[in-house]
Amino acid sequence: MNQSHNQVGKQGNLQPLKAAGWKQSAAVRFVLLFLFIALFYFSLAPHLVPETYNIQQGAASEKDIVAPFQISDNKATLQAQEEAANRIDAIYSNVVLRSEQLLDQIFVRIEQLNLDDQVTEQNKIDIYRNEIPGRYAEFVDSFVKKNAGSETYNDTLLKEMSEVIKEQQYTIPEETFYKMPKLGTVELTEMRQVGQEIVRKLMGDQLREAETARARVAELVNASQLSSRTSREIVQELARFAIMPNRFLDKEATEEAKIQAKQNTPTVVIEEGEMIVKRGETITPAVYELLKDSSLLHDKRNYWPQTGLLLLSVMLILGVYAFMHQAGGNDGLKPNYTNAQLLMLWLIFLINVIIMGIVSLIQTDAAPYVGYLAPAALGTILITLLLDMRLAIISSVIFAVAGSVILNTEQNQIFDFEFGFVFIVVSIAAIFSIHRASQRSTILKAGIMVSLFGSLSVLSLMLISEELDRMQLIYSLGFAFASGLLTAVLVIGLMPFFEITFGILSALKLVELSNPNHPLLRKLLTETPGTYHHSVMVGNLSEAAAEAIGADGLLCRVGSYYHDIGKTKRPNYFIENQTNIENPHDTIDPKLSKSIIVAHARDGVDMLKAHNIPKPIRDIAEQHHGTTSLKFFYYKAMKQAEEQGVKPNFTEDDFRYPGPKAQSKEAAVVGIADCVEAAVRSLRNPTVEQVEAMIQKIIKSRVDDNQYNECDLTMKELDKIAQSLKESVIGIFHSRIEYPEDVKSKERLA
Repeated sequence: MNQSHNQVGKQGNLQPLKAAGWKQSAAVRFVLLFLFIALFYFSLAPHLVPETYNIQQGAASEKDIVAPFQISDNKATLQAQEEAANRIDAIYSNVVLRSEQLLDQIFVRIEQLNLDDQVTEQNKIDIYRNEIPGRYAEFVDSFVKKNAGSETYNDTLLKEMSEVIKEQQYTIPEETFYKMPKLGTVELTEMRQVGQEIVRKLMGDQLREAETARARVAELVNASQLSSRTSREIVQELARFAIMPNRFLDKEATEEAKIQAKQNTPTVVIEEGEMIVKRGETITPAVYELLKDSSLLHDKRNYWPQTGLLLLSVMLILGVYAFMHQAGGNDGLKPNYTNAQLLMLWLIFLINVIIMGIVSLIQTDAAPYVGYLAPAALGTILITLLLDMRLAIISSVIFAVAGSVILNTEQNQIFDFEFGFVFIVVSIAAIFSIHRASQRSTILKAGIMVSLFGSLSVLSLMLISEELDRMQLIYSLGFAFASGLLTAVLVIGLMPFFEITFGILSALKLVELSNPNHPLLRKLLTETPGTYHHSVMVGNLSEAAAEAIGADGLLCRVGSYYHDIGKTKRPNYFIENQTNIENPHDTIDPKLSKSIIVAHARDGVDMLKAHNIPKPIRDIAEQHHGTTSLKFFYYKAMKQAEEQGVKPNFTEDDFRYPGPKAQSKEAAVVGIADCVEAAVRSLRNPTVEQVEAMIQKIIKSRVDDNQYNECDLTMKELDKIAQSLKESVIGIFHSRIEYPEDVKSKERLA
């Protein structure tokens, strides 16, 4: 069966395309499409296009300015980084120089030179004066060269060391050089041991200033075993000369520490919803730059974000309209997709978007999983029940897109894929759980299915994620499960609103109306049991015939139950209720009989209105006879006039039902089934050929009488109706209908 016809919800507006009024107005349709675009634009704008402000530096703000999203304050962040870097103290590194080796080299040289008798004392003094200070620089340069490019000391540190050591080089007094040539080997050996020990000891400390250690040399020398005054003086000077600083400013390490401090400084942010400027406060240059950097200042030249959102909104509604255009006629909409249903669809979208927005208000960056509570399947279920399953599938994609924007908590992306995926899954699950709903409890079952599939989709995403937090998983699954139950509650609460406001007959409502305990059906059963049985038979016939042509079978069945409810007002005037009584029409005027028979359609409509029965069922009760003629009473009146010898003051048109003619396929099918059932019941021993001929005759007579000019039934569909009625009649009246073989057997017996 065609799903679009199977969905009973659309029947509230089954009017022919030529019908006048706002439901088919092109202008109204244009306004509704514009409302769709406006809905998409303004619901997504706060999340995609932040509000901009037209302000000037130094002026007072005319309104409170709050952060529409999390804003990074770059200027404040840079300032915080500089403060963090400034708090980093200079880093000093120790360098192991082993300057006692320099002292050893000097003593070795003195010993060698003093043993050389070929060199005069004066020459030795000159050599000491020139060579010993030079060894200091050579020692430092050699150390730098040896460690250049090593992992132990960086080049910047070695350069700093070389400069500082040379700046703090000790100057040996001139008289010390005059004392050196007189030193012997034994004395030099003793002096070298004492000097190296003193230098090694003092250089074991961390020295930024060599002078500090040099001040302790005299004390240590005097405490040594050196007894000669000259030896002590020379050792003191040479030890002071060998002592040098060994702790230096490490500029590179200091710079790296400052860089690391800047990197570790958290970005200064203004949280979403946090006040930036209060109303009346002066716009400072810092605030102005902050708003400018965040693209919150009004720029008349930049409308690209708004343009992009507008295009997105247009594309979303085009997706819906393209489906309607493909499924519809030349006007772009399917006959049953009227402007009333477009308005209903817009309201469903509005409700769904509003609820998503409410959920987003309680959602936070720390608890993004609250977004799973949004009942995204609400709109999908309503569209499935009230409009069409395929339209619901298209709408579910739009709901997923809208939800992935509205509930997105990530600042660096437009859509949140996780919410979009979950919403698509629950919407599809809801559609296939509800599209054949026959009672209200089905909605609750669909809600449970939404809960289960929502939880499974969330679980799959959480397991795929690299970071699986146990509590976050529990909360996410809990909110996803609660979403399905919330969806069911909201659907049950909103269904009556749409059914009453738009006169919608949903499948659920039709099933409720088919309950034999309904007051009207109980009245029909107790007061007119013959009519009740007739109505049930017509319901069986019409449902099968309607489904054969893709019309709404359920509406035909329920409409058949109520189509003759007006007969309860004067039950004895209808033949199916005349049990063991005379036919009252035999004794009254044919015109009065006609008025009584015709009145049952109007009386039925009045009774249905009094019990708030939806319009589609009232239409069937009013239209199932169309403007057909009551030929029996017409011929009876003609015969009476002939017998009385008077000229008839009436025509056949005076013996017709007032109509209107059938305006929908469903009304036409019920009318044909009503006539067929009564005709078959009147046959004593009908054959298959008689049934088939009778059905064809009934349909042909109505076609010739132009009864279907105002509904969109085709000749092909009428053939399908005839075939379906034939099969149904044979099935229902099986025991009464004689088959060709039975007829031949009787003939042979005769």
